[in-house]
Amino acid sequence: MMKFTLKKHHDTNSAIAHREKPVARGYGNLKKTRTVIAVLSLGSATMGSVLAQSNDEWDKTFPKSEKVDHRKVSFKNRYGITLAADLYQPKDRDDKRLAGIAVGGPFGAVKEQSSGLYAQTMAQRGFVTLAFDPSYTGESGGEPRNVASPDINTEDFSAAVDFLGLQSSVDRERIGIIGICGWGGMALNATAVDKRIKAVVTSTMYDMTRLMSKGYNDSVTKEERTKTLEQLSQQRWKDAENETPAYQPPYNKLKGGEPQFMVDYADYYMTPRGYHKRAVNSGNAWTQTTPLSFMNMPLLTYIKEISPRPILFIHGEKAHSRYFSETAYAAAAEPKELLIIPEASHVDLYDNEKNLIPFDKLSSYFTTHLK
Repeated sequence: MMKFTLKKHHDTNSAIAHREKPVARGYGNLKKTRTVIAVLSLGSATMGSVLAQSNDEWDKTFPKSEKVDHRKVSFKNRYGITLAADLYQPKDRDDKRLAGIAVGGPFGAVKEQSSGLYAQTMAQRGFVTLAFDPSYTGESGGEPRNVASPDINTEDFSAAVDFLGLQSSVDRERIGIIGICGWGGMALNATAVDKRIKAVVTSTMYDMTRLMSKGYNDSVTKEERTKTLEQLSQQRWKDAENETPAYQPPYNKLKGGEPQFMVDYADYYMTPRGYHKRAVNSGNAWTQTTPLSFMNMPLLTYIKEISPRPILFIHGEKAHSRYFSETAYAAAAEPKELLIIPEASHVDLYDNEKNLIPFDKLSSYFTTHLK
């Protein structure tokens, strides 16, 4: 996460764009890191088709499970953007239709990272699961590359529900979703509007609209917000004149002196632990104007309308982002639950390196509410 600047960078390593990859830069300190986002790149395919890559090719940051069948698939969202995804199914399933779970996030990650790990693990536990790359990122379609949108990315979750509901192995009346980090806010927004979603879980949630509008711990003043919007508004003319968007400085190359949570991000995204070349957070970047729609469109406006469907918020006790889940929990209607994981940081819930992701709880929660 970092402060936005208006310094122009080349596009990231998109298979569509074929542009030069930018050189990574560091963050600065937390006080300066006020108006914020994260990282990704690549794209294309067609509705329900298997992607060109071999199904035997394993390109994830986590080990492949021998208890799960995996295949690469793709489908279109309501805007006609083709999303790339990984479908996971239990090998020991019979002809009975199973509950389905769509998984997205973190903000700036790809399906080969956290969302894929959550999806594969939940498939081991008897669910049909789908981890997807959001529009404009990873292997999904959309131009320009590495743009995020509170509307389109909310729609991506609903498109994943569309796809799951068309699978012969899935009971379309038993579909839930999991949103990790910045996709937690998108998951709540999708559940509020899409009544097909029967249960939602957020893990280590960020509300990206609140973060981009107000900075960490709501520290951005009205004057600072106005200045940022003025800069981004002027950047639109530069992008229009150049007929291509400028990009933010790449993320997660540290200079020293960063807050611990930024060190934690780099330890995940820039090391063999979680690095993936297509992830925005792994040294790539969003467009400079990505924050505009997030700064003007609060994601959690209708969180109360998720009720009577249940919400489970999961967050780390020591996470810098814990307040996002706590305030969202307070705003939500029953039934709701807030689970705080002792000793866990924000990134600890990305990959279960310390066995802190509560998969038993996730399994029991979805078993109870998707029946």
